[in-house]
Amino acid sequence: MIRFGLTDKVIKSLNRVFQLHPNVERVIIYGSRAKGNFLPNSDIDLVIQGENVNFSELLEIENELDELLLPYQIDLSLFHFLSSSKDLLGHIERVGKTFFKKNSLKIEA
Repeated sequence: MIRFGLTDKVIKSLNRVFQLHPNVERVIIYGSRAKGNFLPNSDIDLVIQGENVNFSELLEIENELDELLLPYQIDLSLFHFLSSSKDLLGHIERVGKTFFKKNSLKIEA
């Protein structure tokens, strides 16, 4: 099954990385993949929610995602660092969908 233009294998690989980090409460996908108007080479826009995720852990997660060697660019950010980006926060609230939720394997389609 394909969700957000990504195979289950890709989604599971990404989620395994998030599961390794107990501070990650939720990951939201936004942008063209959440809206459904993505192209085959579209990036994957993800924002992490979790009060205790700091910049150092974000870099660690980014490195682990890079090591998956997926054929996509992944744009990763921390929700609590976006407070000054009102337009981006509005976009995430409008089109964002849950990609990963702590202690849950359910993924919104």
